[in-house]
Order: sequence, then structure tokens, then C-alpha cells
Amino acid sequence: MNRLRNIAVAVAAPLLAIAFSLAVTSLVIEISGGSAADFIGIIFSWPADRILVNIANQTSLIYLSALAAAVGFRMNLFNIGVEGQYRMAAYAGALFAGAALLPGALNVIGALLVAVAAGAAWAGIAGLLRVTRGVSEVISTIMLNAIAVTITGYLINTYGVKAGDSRRTEVIPESSQVPGWQPFEKAAGEVWTLGLLAVLAGVAFWLVLNKTRFGFDLRATGQSESAAVASGVNTKKMTILTMLISGGIAGLIWMPSLFGSAHYYGTTFQVGLGFTGIAVALLGRNRALPIAFAALLFAYLNEQSNRLTIEAGISVEVIQITQGIIVLAVVIAYELVRRYRVRSEEQRVAQARQDATTEEVPA
Repeated sequence: MNRLRNIAVAVAAPLLAIAFSLAVTSLVIEISGGSAADFIGIIFSWPADRILVNIANQTSLIYLSALAAAVGFRMNLFNIGVEGQYRMAAYAGALFAGAALLPGALNVIGALLVAVAAGAAWAGIAGLLRVTRGVSEVISTIMLNAIAVTITGYLINTYGVKAGDSRRTEVIPESSQVPGWQPFEKAAGEVWTLGLLAVLAGVAFWLVLNKTRFGFDLRATGQSESAAVASGVNTKKMTILTMLISGGIAGLIWMPSLFGSAHYYGTTFQVGLGFTGIAVALLGRNRALPIAFAALLFAYLNEQSNRLTIEAGISVEVIQITQGIIVLAVVIAYELVRRYRVRSEEQRVAQARQDATTEEVPA
């Protein structure tokens, strides 16, 4: 019974946070002269087939981004540089795939390995600075984000293939383009096959963190570094490995899109996924399954936002307000849930002691 109550309370927290965020957003819309009824109607309407496909594809990208951030968060490392890591990895992976050094599927596998290595290397810089010079990973990863933008921009503008008014990497050869799954008619688009990377990464994330010694050491270091050191954990080594793993996962973020529909790095590159992933990781409490639901929610809101402007004349920035309030509300809600559980546990312990004392008193 207690377990069911705890599950109910844990589920109620995010649901109440979402309801609160929608209420606040509706109030903002009404104050700004819009229609809250139109907003609610569009948000809760069933998406078109094309939108459903986009939601599935975006969920996989956001989920990978959130996992990359969550790995660091579980060790109390704030990897704010996922944005720069997946940008560098996307460019490196697209460059390798476009060069077609390997045939067919081998080219895909090679590009994935290159992207993982590039993302890990870029994150590893912050890890090295942390353990060797004591530089906060928050500061170093933020700076590395800006450096990544500059480097990739320079490389594209200097060595990229000219395509109209822009430049890009070489298009991936057709033999290396990964066909997707068409759940609806052809016009609705395809669900990217490499979106399965998100599923594999989620399973690996759960297994490593919960079923291996490395995962135990990582979680122990995050909860108490001094206790981890006392138990023999090399925290510097753990910091480096955790940042490398976080960056490696970040390297996979844009790969489903690259091989599924974009086929080159340039104007097709999607920015902002790194920062979205940080918010989703916080919303999912850095746990594999809750992060999946949070990624689905954010992808759903992002895709539905386009209809707000077209059908109701409501700015798409309203969705960003909604997402921000959801994150803040969930943080507050989980803190309230934690306090409720602590208070309930204290009351149960006190009641048990009182019952034990009553039984000891002779009749």
C-alpha cells in the first residue's frame, strides 16, 4: 500500500506541474490579448500524421541530448556543453560520411564512431580542466559551446561546398543514406531508423548506472565525493570518464537526422537541442524512463507550437514559456513530494514507537 501511495505521489507531481504551467501560460496569453481557449484547444488536439512523425523523430534527438546531460548530473557534474559537443560531432560525422571513405553500411558505422569520438573529445577538455586545474565544468563547457560555434562556422565557410548562398559538407552518398519507416502515407514522412539509437542508449544508461560497479561509483561520487574517496573511488578518473561518456552520447544526437533526412551538415543542422536536453534531463529527474516521457512532452509541445501561429495567431515563444514553467514547477513539486515523504516517514516511525511503548506497558 505504501509503495502504491509513493508511486501515486511521484506521478502526481509532474502532472500537477504541467497543469500549473498550462494555467499560467493561459493567463499570459489572455493578458497579451490572445485566446487561452484556442491555445488549450490546439495543444490538446490530435496531431496530423506528419506532425506525429516529426514528434517521434524529435523525441529521439531530445532524448539522446537529455541522456548526455543526465550522465553528468548523476555525478554532480553540470555538463552545460552538450550543445557544443553535438555540434562538433555532427560536423565531424557529416564530414566523414560525405567523404565516403567506406562503402554503404560501413560508412554509417564509421561516421557514428567518428561523431562519438568527436563529442567525447570535446567534453573531455572540460573534464581535464576540472581535474588538472580545478576549472568549473560549468564555465569551461559554456566557453566550449561558443568555441564550437566559431570553429564549425569557420570550417564550413572555408572548406565547405558552395550550395547557393550557403555552404555545407559533401552530401552523404545514397548507399549510406538510411531509409526510415513510413507509418502513414508517403507525404507524412518517415520515422528515422537511427532513432533506435535513443532506445539503445536509454537501455545502456539504465544498465550501466544501476547494474555495474562503475555506475555505483558514479552515483556514489555524485551523492558524496568525500564518502566515495573514503571507499577507494578515484574521483578524478571518474570525472574524466563521466565527461567522456556524456560527450560520446552527445555525439549521437544529430546522427538520426543526418542519415535519415538531412544528408549533410549545413543549413539542415538543428541547433538548440543541447539546451533542450538539459531541461528535459531535469524534468525527468535524470532517470532513463522519466526522461523518455519528458522528451516526448517537449517534442509534442514544439511540434504543436507551429499550429499556434497559423491557426490562432499566438507566438511560438509561448511554448518556451510553457516549457520553462513546467521545469520550474516540477522542481518545486518534487521538493514538496520529498518533504511530504520525509514527514510521512517520521510520522510512521513515531507511531510505531508509540505502539511499541503501549504494548510494553503492563495491563
